[in-house]
Order: sequence, then structure tokens, then C-alpha cells
Amino acid sequence: MPEAKLPIQLPERPPLLIVVSGPSGVGKDAALRRMQELNCPFHFVVTNTTRPKRAEEVDGKDYYFITKEHFAEMEARGDFLERAVVYGYDYGNSKREVRDALARGQDVIMRIDVQGAATLKRIVPDAIFIFLMPPSMEALEARLRKRRTEPEDYLRLRLHAARLEMNEFEKFDYVIVNEDDALDETADLIQAIIRAEKVSVTPRRVNL
Repeated sequence: MPEAKLPIQLPERPPLLIVVSGPSGVGKDAALRRMQELNCPFHFVVTNTTRPKRAEEVDGKDYYFITKEHFAEMEARGDFLERAVVYGYDYGNSKREVRDALARGQDVIMRIDVQGAATLKRIVPDAIFIFLMPPSMEALEARLRKRRTEPEDYLRLRLHAARLEMNEFEKFDYVIVNEDDALDETADLIQAIIRAEKVSVTPRRVNL
């Protein structure tokens, strides 16, 4: 009588939390916007911020643009998974939004500044941390100047902070150089990282 073959038990594949970070102007927003345009099957977290809306941005899609008073109320209730002050403006991501999406079995992707990523690394060590890097500081400065949304002294502050933040890349799991006019390649690399993590022998388990 032939020996019965037992099915191979592969490890469970829980949903992932992907954190995309990097210095201001590196293209975090643009990369995730491109992934949404490509209908990537992730839940994209919308960040709350007190900074003014730029002309091309859409409230509720790019960010939730709220007052400092509203932000303070949310913080007092403990609504934020993480929060940070970046160049004088508050940024925070909803804990409930991330929890609900993970509970539905969706992979969650969020973009935050380097300071916020460091906070999340302590809170959710099993998240995937991806650092976006510009091809050069000259390219980063050109991108920031192209926005034409800040005075010169503010732009210089951003560039100084970016130089310091570039030294933090070794604390991340992956580094992607976001080349000029190469958003599709950056989006593909982020998806490739997620696909690789999905077949890891030791799956990440996010607990919030």
C-alpha cells in the first residue's frame, strides 16, 4: 500500500506594513501616488498634517490638511500611531486606519519622514522599512527648487536636514535610489521588495 503523503504546511502569510521614508524632496509622495495610479493592491495610509496644502494636492487623498487645534485633539485621544514635527508642521498617521486595514488582510503602505520612521521602528519592528535616496544632493536641490513653494532660507533648512537624514539609511531594511523621471522603476522596486517578503521563510508579523 503506497505511503500517504502529508501536505506541506507553509507558514501563514500575514499582511505587511511597509514604511517608505527618506529626506524631503526625494519623491516619497510621487512614488506612492504612482503606485496608486498603477492600482497596486495596498492600503495607502493618508497622513494628517497641519502644513498648508500645495496647489496640486487633494485634501483626503494626498493628506488630511487639518488645523493645529484638530491635530492636538487627535493627539490627546491617542489617535496617532506615530507623530512628528517636520519643519514646524505636525504630521501624524492614524493608528485605527492601519489596524483596520491589517485586520482586513490588506498590506498597508505609508510614507513618513525619517524621524517618524525611527519612532515606528521602535513601535513596530516587524514592519518593512524602505529608504528612498536621491541620485545626488544636486538632484535633490533641483527637485525642491522646482516646487517653488518655499522661501530661500526655508529651502536651505530642508537641504541641511536632508544631508543629515541621508546618514540614517543604514537603519533601514532596503535602500532605493529614486532616479529622476524614473517613478515606474521605483514603484516596481518597492513592489519587488514586498513580493520577496511574501515568500520569506520567516514571515513578518505586525502587532499593533
